[in-house]
Parts: sequence; structure tokens; C-alpha cells
Amino acid sequence: MKLFGDSLDFVSIASSDDAQALTESLLYSGPSPAGITARGTPLSRDLALSLLRRRLGRIQGSIQEEFERGELPGLFAGRRLGALMDGLIAAIHRYSLAVAGSEAEEEPFALAATGGYGRGVLAPFSDIDLLFVSRAPLNPGGQRAVEFMLYLLWDLGLKVGHATRSVAECIEEAHKDATVQTALLEARFLSGDAAIFEEFETAFGAARREWGIGQFFHAKRAERQARHKRYGDSPYLVEPHIKEGRGGLRDLQAMYWFASYAFGTQKMWQLVGSDSPGGGLLTADEARAFRRAWSFLWTVRFHLHYTTGRAEERLTFDLQPVVGARMGYTRHGKQEGVERFMKHFFLTARDVVRLSRLLEPAIERATLGPPALQPTPGAEDTAAGITLADGRALIAPGFDVAADSAVMLRLVRIARDRGWELHPLAHRQLIRNARFAVPLREDPAAGELFLELLTGHASAHWMRVLNEVGFLSRFIPDWARIVGLMQFDTYHVYTVEEHTIEAIGVLNTLDGGGLEDVAPVASELIGQVQSRRALYVATLLHDIAKGRGGDHSELGAAIATEVCPRLGLSPEETETVSWLVLNHLLISQVAFKRDIDDPKTILDLAEVVQSPERLRLLLLLTVADMRAVGPKVWNGWKATLLRELYWRVAEVLAGGLSVPERDVRVARAKQAVEALLSDWPREAVESFLRAGYPGYWLSFDAATHARHAALMREAEATAAPLTVRTRVLDSRAVTEVTVFAADHPGLFSQIAGALALGGASIVDARIHTMTNGMALDTFWVQDATGGMLEAPHRLSRLGVLIEGALTGRIRLAEEIRKVRREPSRLRAVTVPPRVLLDNHASTSHSVIEVNARDRPGLLHDVTAAISEQGLQIASAHITTYGVRAVDVFYVKDVFGLKVENERKLASLRNAILGALSPRVEAEDAAPVVRAVF
Repeated sequence: MKLFGDSLDFVSIASSDDAQALTESLLYSGPSPAGITARGTPLSRDLALSLLRRRLGRIQGSIQEEFERGELPGLFAGRRLGALMDGLIAAIHRYSLAVAGSEAEEEPFALAATGGYGRGVLAPFSDIDLLFVSRAPLNPGGQRAVEFMLYLLWDLGLKVGHATRSVAECIEEAHKDATVQTALLEARFLSGDAAIFEEFETAFGAARREWGIGQFFHAKRAERQARHKRYGDSPYLVEPHIKEGRGGLRDLQAMYWFASYAFGTQKMWQLVGSDSPGGGLLTADEARAFRRAWSFLWTVRFHLHYTTGRAEERLTFDLQPVVGARMGYTRHGKQEGVERFMKHFFLTARDVVRLSRLLEPAIERATLGPPALQPTPGAEDTAAGITLADGRALIAPGFDVAADSAVMLRLVRIARDRGWELHPLAHRQLIRNARFAVPLREDPAAGELFLELLTGHASAHWMRVLNEVGFLSRFIPDWARIVGLMQFDTYHVYTVEEHTIEAIGVLNTLDGGGLEDVAPVASELIGQVQSRRALYVATLLHDIAKGRGGDHSELGAAIATEVCPRLGLSPEETETVSWLVLNHLLISQVAFKRDIDDPKTILDLAEVVQSPERLRLLLLLTVADMRAVGPKVWNGWKATLLRELYWRVAEVLAGGLSVPERDVRVARAKQAVEALLSDWPREAVESFLRAGYPGYWLSFDAATHARHAALMREAEATAAPLTVRTRVLDSRAVTEVTVFAADHPGLFSQIAGALALGGASIVDARIHTMTNGMALDTFWVQDATGGMLEAPHRLSRLGVLIEGALTGRIRLAEEIRKVRREPSRLRAVTVPPRVLLDNHASTSHSVIEVNARDRPGLLHDVTAAISEQGLQIASAHITTYGVRAVDVFYVKDVFGLKVENERKLASLRNAILGALSPRVEAEDAAPVVRAVF
């Protein structure tokens, strides 16, 4: 039996006696006279099906029991399951021939396993791929036998892929379709006429030699590229597809296909040693790495299938902790078991990528001949140890990398500067020699080379190359600790090191002017920064301390002070990098969690930043960090907040604004709106100017004040109890909802609930009670995807829902419960609820920050609890990070003062936690409460 993969010699535990006994049971239905050994009449189909179901159940049950007891790793379980299925399917084949009668035997055929089943390794819910191969097209009897067998397999609940072809048809189809060629490459005889299968193997082998391996390489690479595009071109996606994704089983199988096609080998160990095909394409360590990756991924796959009860190949958030626990990963120190499991997974995926880059070009060269070397255009390239082959760069054959390991960095720099691709053999060279990066850590010339690569054009591409070949982990030891590290949340799309490289890519795009439409300020500033090297190094190191416990910003700042001098940065640059790493979350936290219309917010941030250059650097790092998290994190609203915050702080740092007294600013705001309302009757203008308290005049620009004036005048003229206006703001990617109604406790909560029912997610809000007792509340909302609500029917529905909520016609609590829940795959991600109370962030308000798991109606419940405590909400700032909601409220008590009484604060904490707890998952950690005074 032909088996693929690397392991100790595998002995099939499927008893041939059991298989023979099953066959005899199917073919003999009654007693024979004494001395007669000929078979009797085959069992009836119903009886045979019952017998086969029991046998299949025993096979599947025994494999699952032994696997889950830990007696069989996934690869061995897959091989054992494949061997046991061989016996079952061979018995079914013989039974089908017997039922079809003598006509089926007149035109013999062979039954073969193909595809994954052909490798002799079968997952619990995988397809059974079968080939019925004959010398000539099957006669009616043979066709009946095949049809009978297939229906029997389907009735057993097996998923069967099948083809019925003559030998000539097999060759013809394989020539036209590389997928068929691959399936036939793994064909394995099961039952029937063995001579026919040998004829097929001989013909197919001759055809492959005639076609050559070049066409096979070309087809499989195109197939792989399309597959990666569909399932993810990065091996570090946090919900990986273990079979089709990059670094998954299919990539590993491709290496077996190439080796089998080229040399007829079935195990990677056959490529080790100077006398092996190709002259020793792998070392023993590399062959062991293949075996480890193959075994680990098969074990994960078995757990996935058994956990879900289906052929599930995607490791989603809800399955990761389950599979990790089943595989024995527990919490160690600060790292959860699921994070340890996923790190092992990503390191394995990285190894698969490296092994592919290592072996594939070696097989190609061994079969197609060595590459045609070409002299490089510049003599300095040759002197640097670099040459060309097929128009692509590699280290010159025979160059002693151990003696001059900086050649690895020179290779990348020259390829970048000349616009050359790296030759596949260059990746093999870099992987094999990555260990020689260690001596370069203290080499000033190497540090300068690395900085040139990091700060040059397309640096993300070259950093990704250096990461994939293992150079970065050896050149910067702290980098190795974040490789494969994931955060178990739904906010981050990539592992930490891949996110970092993506952030460098954002800087590259800003440099090239590719983000002028979505990040105009950052696109302008990138050309103004004087500390370019510090910016890129800070981006490289901003998450370097994640996974260590504690504040990764503080720990990362300390690491930066050690790494930067080794790279050749000056003391001034080192201090700047360390400061940027320490504060890389500052701007986003202020922009999304604080009221940027509050002068204290701007002054506090300016005091920390202190210089315009640092502000520019910090904004650029923030933009790069946010856009690198994932495609859905950045939107127009967040860009607007960052832009406005930047300009306000920049104005303070430039000395152009000292934040004038409150009364002066209010007076200026009134003068501006008066100018816009110059054609109104004076009495109407005076009425509007008396309507707003100081906080209202400081919250909006003159144009918005003028719109509010028109809205209020119309409402008063018509005696309307409720007015709702919506406005789509394309520049900010939000929809503005303005509500003018009689003020009462809980108004914010009711409106928030109505907006939730309308599919609107609040990102910011301003709440104002006017001097006449009316409330003028403004909400900025987006849809569930972070886009604007702009369809007329959706905007109209918002108004209807708000009116229904305020009149009591809609029972909000009941309706919110009916809103569809989140996908089940996200429920495994826990978010411990947390409440922070801060009386220092604002001079006039207490600030409440609520961290909790996001859900429909969360804002309604929290604001209702705040209102029930007798507090007035002046503004709300809403941010979501995956399934985590961070809601910040600026509040006052009924007297317009901060909440500072300890008993009142304790009551407020308990009320908010009570609003969170009814929907909190049972497995969530206990709430965390912290106050800042």
C-alpha cells in the first residue's frame, strides 16, 4: 500500500481477516452443503446496508475514541482511518460486482483511491475520492456495478467524489487539467484488476515524463496563487483556514506533489543525504520540520472535525479555545492557553511557508537544470557577492555567507534599488543562512544597511521577506517573541508581527501619496517630518513588547532604548523612538474617548506632546497603527476626529491659541451665527441667542448653529412636540441625527434604543438642554459596517422609531431583545466589563468610561442607568474594537456640578454594572471598577 508523508514505518492495523470476513458476510447468505465452499447468493441490499452501517460505525467510533484518549496523533489516526476504510470499500466493491452478475466481470476494471484518500490519510468527514479505471469504456454490466456501489456508499452517509475512465481517458484528462493530474499522481490501488492499475501507472508515468515537470509547476503555482487570494495571502490571519490558507495543509501537500512528480518519492526523508534524488535537497532537520508541521496540522484538523461534527477547516474564534484545550494548551503566566495554541499554529504555518520556499526551487533546479547565471550590470554588485539568474537576484554560488553575513542585507538592498525580484533560490539561501544574522547585531555597517532598508521605498515588502526567512528574529531577538503572537479578540486581523509589517506598509503608501483621499493630513505631514528614521523604527517597535504582561507601551519603550543604539540611531533619535512607543496609543485614546471640544482635553495633550515634530510623528504612527489593524477599523469619522484633534493641538503648540476665556469664545460663537441670520427679524435672533447655555455655543460651528435656529423656529411655529432631522455627512462618513423634543430623564436612553432598532450605531453625541426646557440632542451614527446611513427609507424609519420610543408606542426593551444576535463564532471572545470614573479629564464634567462586550441595546441600557442616578449626559463618545465597546460619557449632576460624593459614585458604579450584567456571558471574568480622583 502506497502511503504519503513522513513518519515511522506505518503498519496498517486494519485486519485483512476482518476485511475478508466482511466480504464473505456480504457474499454468502445461507448454509452450504457439507464440503461445498463456493459462495452462495449475495445478501439483499437492505441486509448488506445494515451490516455495512454497523461496520462503518465501529470504524469511526474506534478511531475517534482512540484519538480523543490521546492514543493516536492526528496523522496516525488519519492513516489508520484510511486503512480501515480501504477494507470496507474493497468489500463493497466485491459485493457490488457479485450483485451486478457475470456481465460485470466480462470487462474488468480496477478501483483506486485518488486525491487525499489516495495518500492513505483520511480525516473524519473528508470526501472519499474514487477512480474506476478500465482498459476500455465499461459495458452495461460494469456500469451497473459502479452505480450500485456509489449509491451504497451514499446511503452509508459518505461523501464520494468519483470518476469512471479508461486508461486512455485518464491520460487525456490529466493532460488537460492539472487538478486531475494531481489527483491521479496520488492514485492508489484498492481492489479489482491489479494488472489494469499497473497499466495505468505505467502509462501515466510515461505521460508525465513526456509532459515534463515544468507545466506541473506552472499550473500548481497558479492554483496556489488563486487559493491564497481567496483564503488569505498571509499565514498570520487570526481565523486561519488550515487546509487552503497560506501555510496550511494544501501548501504542505504541494511539496509532496512536486517531489513525487519529480522523483517518485513518497516521504521527505527520501530527499535527505547526498545519494538521494537531487543530491540531498533537504537536511535531516528540515525533513523533521516537514514531519512536525504535517503531524500538527493533521491533529488540529481531526479536532476541528470532531468538535464541529462536520468537515470544518476554518479555525474560527469560537473553535480556537476548544481545540486548544483538547490539545492540552493551558494558561502559562500571562498567556492564555488559546493564545499559546494559536502561537504554535502560526509558527507552524510560518515553517510551512519557509519549507516551501526552501524545497520548491531546489526540486525545480534538480529537474530542469541549474539556472543560467548572468553578470550584474554593475561591477559593485558582483563585488558585493550578488549575481543574477533568470533576471532575478541571488547570492553568488560559492560565496561564503558565514564569513560575510551582511551579504544577506546587501542582496535585499541591491534587489530593491535595481527593481529586481529575488530568485526562488535566493529565498532558499536566506533561510539556510538566517542563523548568521546573529553576529550582525553589533555590526554598525549592518545596522546602517538595515535602517536603509527599513526607511526606503517598499520597505514593508522587504521586511516581510526578512521576517519569513527568519532573518529578523535573529537580527532583533525581541522580534522573535512576537512572531506568531495573536491577541484573542475580534479587533485585530493579523498576528502582532504581521500587523507591524502592515503598519510599515501604510507609511510606504503615505510616502507614495496613495492615501491622500482618506488621510490627507497624514499624507501632507509625511513629507514634513525631520525624524524619518525614528518614525519607521518606532513603527517597527511599537508592539514589540506585547505578550509579556504589563503595559506593552512602557515595556516597549524600554526595549527601544536597547535596540535603537544597536541599529545606529543617535541618542536623540533613540529618545524620540522610545517616547513614540510609550505614547503610540495616546492620540487615538484622546480622539475616541474624550471630548475634543473641551479646552482641557487639548491643553492636556499639548502638555504631553510639547513639540510640533512629535505631534506630527505621533499622528503618523497612529494612522499607520490603526489602518494596519484591519480593513474595517479605519473610517471617515475616525479620520475626522484625528484630523480635528491634530489641528487643535498644533495650534496650541504653535502659540496661535491660548484657549481664550469661556465667555470670550461664547461671544464669538454668537457673533458668528448672528451674521448668518442677518435677514431674520431681530426678535427671532435674540430669542435663539437666549436659548442656549454656554456649553451649547462651544459645541458647534456657526453653520450648525444656524441650522439649529431654523429647526427650533419651525418647531415653535408649528407647536411640534418632536422634530427629527437627518443629514448625511460624506466628508465624515457619518449620518447626523438631530432631535428636538421636550427634555425629560431618560431621553438619551430612549433615543439610543430607537437608533439601535434602526440599525444605527452611535459614534458620537452631543446632548443639550435649552433654556426653554427643550432638549436639542445631536447624534452621529453609522451602519453596522462603519458606513453612512443614506437610503431615504432607512432615514425615515429612524424618525418613526424615535417618535415611537418617546411616545411609549414602542417597548424598547422587548424589541431590542428581538434583534439578531452576533455570530456564534464570536461568543468565545470574552470582554470583562469595566467602569472607570475620572474627575480630572475635564474641568466641568465627570467622565465615565464603560468597557463591555458590545451588543444591541448596550448604549440604551447604560444611559438609562446613568439617567436613573439623576445625572445629565452632556456628550457621549462611542468606539468599538471588534466585540469590545468603549463608551465614554461626560456627565453632571442635577445642579450642574461634577459627581464627587463617594456614596454617589459607588451607587453610580453599581447601577452601570447592573446594566451590563444581564447580558454578560457566564464565563466572563468578574467586573473591574477603577476610579481616578
